[in-house]
Amino acid sequence: MQIWRADARRQVVKQEQTPPAWERLGGRGLIARILLDEVPPNCDSLGPHNKLVFAPGLLVGHRLSSCDRISVGGKSPLTGGVKESNAGGTTGLMLAHLGIKTLLIESAPMDDFWHILLLDSRGGRFEPANDLAGEGVYQTAENIRQRYGSGIGIALIGPGGQMQMLAAGIQNLDKDDEPSRINARGGLGALMGSKRLLAVVIDASSGEPPQLVDETLFKRAQQYFVDKLLEHPQTTVYADYGTSSMTMMCDGFGALPTRNFSSGTFEGARAISGEALRDLMLERGGESQTTHACMPGCTIRCSNCFADSSGKQIVSPIEYETIALLGSNLGIDDLDVIARLNWELNDLGLDTIEIGAALGVAAEAGLMEFGDGERALALVEEIRRNTPLGRTLGNGASFTGSALGVRRVPAVKGQAISAYDPRALKGTGVTYATSPQGADHTAGLTIRAKVNHLDPQGQVEISRNAQINMAGFDTLGACLFSGFGFADAPGAIRDLLIGRYGWDVPDDILQQLGEETLQLERAFNRAAGFSAADDRLPEWMTTEPLPPHNRVFDIGAEDLDGV
Repeated sequence: MQIWRADARRQVVKQEQTPPAWERLGGRGLIARILLDEVPPNCDSLGPHNKLVFAPGLLVGHRLSSCDRISVGGKSPLTGGVKESNAGGTTGLMLAHLGIKTLLIESAPMDDFWHILLLDSRGGRFEPANDLAGEGVYQTAENIRQRYGSGIGIALIGPGGQMQMLAAGIQNLDKDDEPSRINARGGLGALMGSKRLLAVVIDASSGEPPQLVDETLFKRAQQYFVDKLLEHPQTTVYADYGTSSMTMMCDGFGALPTRNFSSGTFEGARAISGEALRDLMLERGGESQTTHACMPGCTIRCSNCFADSSGKQIVSPIEYETIALLGSNLGIDDLDVIARLNWELNDLGLDTIEIGAALGVAAEAGLMEFGDGERALALVEEIRRNTPLGRTLGNGASFTGSALGVRRVPAVKGQAISAYDPRALKGTGVTYATSPQGADHTAGLTIRAKVNHLDPQGQVEISRNAQINMAGFDTLGACLFSGFGFADAPGAIRDLLIGRYGWDVPDDILQQLGEETLQLERAFNRAAGFSAADDRLPEWMTTEPLPPHNRVFDIGAEDLDGV
């Protein structure tokens, strides 16, 4: 596996051997190592010294269920600190099949011309793409496929990234060529836009899966893991209901973000629940799919395809976090409206969590009434037209709060809190506060811990363990849900890594990778000027009780500093 460096200013791509310090890292861990080694911590996030890093995880490339995710990272334009965002789709798989351990997009052009970076077995080259700029994600992806043919991988930005909005992500094709799998968080689409890079196109038709050192051991561990994954009852739940199954669970905990995080329950929760979503898709039929795999080889199939009343697909997928931030958080209980908002934001290439939180802040400021879906759509249209208000919203919740004079902004380190209110799920609140990534549920969600989530006692340890495990999974390139299988298949991760690389690794390799990754990330953030004062939730969450339990976030500074 090689390092590919693409110089956006000189328009050249070169290949290098992997440095020893990078060899045993992938995905999130490798991104943190690269940032510490090569990116000045105090650089301008949208300037030429920042780097955009594509890094498949250590297990990517073999169609191992739920383990072909792509990590993308850099210094975050949104938080100013370390950022890794991972997504499903085919980008990671195809990069691995070209023998690319990591792709670094470096420097920045001196002009305003857009380019596509084409990668294939012959190497990489920049090609002009001015004629492809300006369209939404869906049309741009189709135009790219028409130009380069079928069977390619694409990672692209939409108008949000092209306008360098801080909530912009990078979208990847799923296995059905839908540009629906987004590296959403942290503004990495804006970073890609600062390189004047419209898309990375990957032709892996002449590539092949990475070589296995011990194929027998790898295949045995793979079967062991997949068997346990399929046996786990949660796999069936996610196949039937997807992540939307979390809606009623969070409402039951009193943790469902409602009307700009002013309540933890929503009277319309059942209308936007996983059960309602599944029933509606089954009723409508046509192009609706209640279960769908975003990656080749995934056995969980937690994605979905949502169609309108005529059976024509609107968007794929509708995730729980989108339902919560664009639904209950805005007082909207209509799945069709949520789907339309979801499509519009996908087409703009923007993070639905960040924009949903920004719209909640806008409603708090009186720019829309909670429950007014048409007004929410009109505000998203402001983003598309790049008006001053639209640009404010497109820069995320913290920016919107500052511009509109709203104190109740749900964000940590400048990044919006996700779909789990930390006053009712206090372990997840610890994660939001202390993760180097900013408020991000995927950095260490604790909702399945068998504890009283309202009791502050013990939540630090629960969060710490969750953060370590998730950083390990992100370094492997494994989906959060793969953890159900790996937890019941002890030794599988160890044997997969031995079979793939021939390394001598211990039973707790997942935790070792996670700890190393977190230490690297914290080191970068410290060098960038972050301190313990940044590892805090918004002050208003420590004083404003959350209905229905009327609790505040009451884990003290000393405990947070001890994480």
